Amino acid sequence: MAAAGPLGRLRRLCHRYQEYVRQHPAATAQLEGTVRGLSYLLPGRFSDSHELSELVYSASNLLVLLNDWILRKELQRTLPVSLPQQKLLTWLSVLECVEVFAEMGAVKVWGEMGRWTIIILIQLAKAILRLLLLLWYKAGIQTSPPIVPVDREQQQLQPEDKEGSSAGKEQTYVGRRSSRVVRSLESTPALQSRHWGSPQQREGKQNRRAEEMNQAPTPLGLQETIAESVYITRPLFHLLSLGIWGQRSWKPWLLSGILDITSLSLLSDMKDLNKRERLELRRRTILLLYYLLRSPFYDRYSEGRILFLLRLLADYVPGVGFVTRPMMNYLPAWQKIYFYNWG
Repeated sequence: MAAAGPLGRLRRLCHRYQEYVRQHPAATAQLEGTVRGLSYLLPGRFSDSHELSELVYSASNLLVLLNDWILRKELQRTLPVSLPQQKLLTWLSVLECVEVFAEMGAVKVWGEMGRWTIIILIQLAKAILRLLLLLWYKAGIQTSPPIVPVDREQQQLQPEDKEGSSAGKEQTYVGRRSSRVVRSLESTPALQSRHWGSPQQREGKQNRRAEEMNQAPTPLGLQETIAESVYITRPLFHLLSLGIWGQRSWKPWLLSGILDITSLSLLSDMKDLNKRERLELRRRTILLLYYLLRSPFYDRYSEGRILFLLRLLADYVPGVGFVTRPMMNYLPAWQKIYFYNWG
């Protein structure tokens, strides 16, 4: 009975939190933003502030993941995949949320050996999950984030919106001379649910977004499957090359860059990609710029030029120093974190 008491209270607390998220999705989004904003204010304030900042940031991402699960459950809008695939996507999302903090915590507790052990284990787990999604479940091009966040602006949990969707055009008034569509006073939703567009515009936007996010992945041929497999296993090849040639060698940097470019080149011939897949390929292309911030290129070429540019902006452009000076102080610490650069 003594053990059941705390367990029962914990269950009631979880149930109350779920009810709060269902009834106040807008306020929940504000809470998530507040927690994430707090993580940006902590670095440099005191010792171990970088680790605490990353802990808060990881917690905010996990909070978003949890709240999205609650909202999907309430909306009865599950992911358009099978239950085992949902579990793989969830585990992959959790790993991506905590990987940076796990690396920083490992180096703090176990030193460099523990840090590289955690990095290898996380990258190996992510590669296995992604290969299962690609080869077993035919999930197509792997997108980031693995699970699309719930659009909180839809506010479909509000009773006013549910009534509005059933009533349709009766909830609006069309001006005789201007032909402008205006929501009637009787159908005005709660304050956090209001928007500037007409109900028809909002409903059309929601339907288009839902269709885009629920589109089935584009089937991959042999060439595209090989290209995606190269992209997925690139971190493992990079880690292996680091172990063989060391962190100061150009060979790991070149090998990783060649694999990324090869994967993108093979995937660039694909047609009829859905919106998420096109955005993912665009994201991967932009992330090639990260090679300018990756050692040894950064140590030998980029560091001095980037710091000079930031210092120039801080000294001669009014107000920019509030942004560039913290960046100058944080850049060396950021560059040392593996998952910031190579994750």
